[in-house]
Amino acid sequence: MSDFKKLRVWRKAHALTLNTHCVAGSIRGAHYAPLRSQMVRAAMSVSANIVEGREQKSERDFARFLGYALGSSSELEHHLIVARDVRAISHSDFSSTISQLIDVQKMLHGLLAKLSLAKAPSSTQPVPSPLADSAKRQAGSRRQRS
Repeated sequence: MSDFKKLRVWRKAHALTLNTHCVAGSIRGAHYAPLRSQMVRAAMSVSANIVEGREQKSERDFARFLGYALGSSSELEHHLIVARDVRAISHSDFSSTISQLIDVQKMLHGLLAKLSLAKAPSSTQPVPSPLADSAKRQAGSRRQRS
């Protein structure tokens, strides 16, 4: 589609990846190795899914990868909460990283909303309504009983 480096959300996600790498690197102790690894992997997955999605042929496919990025961001959020709760990272590291993460999540949601508006049906076409469909079915079943 186009150059992923031009996307503000990717630049923010990349900065989040770099910050998460530093924060995870500050965690000491062999028993925290899996937590460190998962934090870095989840953060890298956020930005990598934006990159991979941007290279897709359609906006629908791009949106699918943005959904994957959101899933990875939720995973990273969980790992950060665990790291905070077990006191593996400082409160200031948690606060700054979670703040970055929330910004990226908001941007991902915004971009997904923009993509869904772009593919929404035009105003000249009627929008199907579940209530209207239900009313048609009920009217049809009343006619059959008569």
